[in-house]
Amino acid sequence: MSSTSHSAIYARIRSNPRFKELVAKRQGFATLLSIIVLTIFYGFFMVVAFNPKLIGQRLSEGSYVTVGIAAELFMFIFFWVLTAVYVKRANGEFDEMTAEIVNDAAKGVK
Repeated sequence: MSSTSHSAIYARIRSNPRFKELVAKRQGFATLLSIIVLTIFYGFFMVVAFNPKLIGQRLSEGSYVTVGIAAELFMFIFFWVLTAVYVKRANGEFDEMTAEIVNDAAKGVK
């Protein structure tokens, strides 16, 4: 394919309403996940800064595990789960939409 046909395909992709929908969905989803991660992450550090005794409190009498360790473990696992959710949606819905958009754009250009 020549660079002219590539440019035509890119122009058709950008003008496709489904492309605009894809960009909006992907951006909205990424923004939502970012807000969740940042809220949890910075919320934890605000607790560390303003209530450090809570973070150092043991979960139960005689336990070596503190609230801080449990919270960090929860955050670590939760962030992995959020990553898995994003990857699943990206590899499913977003990739399917992308393939449809590219196929539609390529049909009109030879």
